[in-house]
Parts: sequence; structure tokens; C-alpha cells
Amino acid sequence: MLVLWNTLIVLATVAAMEIIATLAHKYIMHSWGWGWHLSHHEPRTGWFEVNDLYAVVFALLAIALIAVGTAGAWPLQWIGAGMTLYGALYFMVHDGLVHQRWPFRYVPRRGYLKRLYMAHRLHHAVRGKEGCVSFGFLYAPPVEKLQATLRSRKREAHRETLNARGAATARTDAAEEKTHESGVP
Repeated sequence: MLVLWNTLIVLATVAAMEIIATLAHKYIMHSWGWGWHLSHHEPRTGWFEVNDLYAVVFALLAIALIAVGTAGAWPLQWIGAGMTLYGALYFMVHDGLVHQRWPFRYVPRRGYLKRLYMAHRLHHAVRGKEGCVSFGFLYAPPVEKLQATLRSRKREAHRETLNARGAATARTDAAEEKTHESGVP
């Protein structure tokens, strides 16, 4: 019976880690943690990037949980094991499949892996930390939905640019009119 509980804890931890990683990606990495994550949104120049420090932090936490758990604090070792399994899946899917950090290349043509691949490519379609879509690593919303969101944001940004130009033109016209009324040539 204990084996079943331990297995359930590992699987629940993997599911929880996807939620935690998605929230961390959106609200930490694309916010105050952008200093480390920026390297991931730029062309890689070697085997490693500063963003890999996030994986090191999570790995150290998993190691600590496994150590404390095996010293007698059940079920911490199984939570650490779930974090480790999530890290392995992350490495295979995100680093290997999506970012091609493996020594061989594979681009999925259909199904779940293609959806993950395309969703993360759409995440990187935006320059900078603002306006990105799809922050998950093992789950991705439908690609069509992400594309529609990006198109909508692009239209909104274009409207805002036009409104800003219109406001600037109106201020310039008003200033010229005021100058003309005061008789200044």
C-alpha cells in the first residue's frame, strides 16, 4: 500500500510542478527574474545559458527534499523524486525537443509533441518579456488560440501606436495654433 501512496505522491508532484513552473515562468521569469531568463530569449552561444540557473535551483531543492525525506521525513523524498521526474521531462521536451539542445534534431509533425513545440515557438515569437503566450512546459493551449491571442495583441498595439501618433499630432497642432494666435511668427 505504501508503494501506491509513494507513486501517487510522485505523480501528483509532477502535475503540481507543471503548475508551479508555469506560474514561475510567467510571474517570476518574465518579471523580476528576467535578468536570468533573458538569456533564454536570445540566441544561445554555447552549451549553457544563464537561464539554466533556474534548473539548478529546482534541482538543489529536489536534492534537499530527497535527503531530508530519506533521513526520516516521509514523504519528502517522494516529492523530491517527483520534482526530479518533472525536471527530466522538462529537459527532454523543452531543452531537447523545442530548443534542440540535443546532438540530433527532431521536429514533430503532428499530435501532442507538435502542439508543445509550436506553442513554445509562439512564446518566443514576441520580442522581450511582455506580451508572450504559453508559459507551460508540458501543457500547451491549442495553437490556434495562441495565434489568435498574438494577433489580437498585435492589433491592439497597432491601435495604441496610431492613437499615440494622433495625440502627438493634436498637441503639435494645438501648440502651433496657440503660437499663431499670440502673433509669434
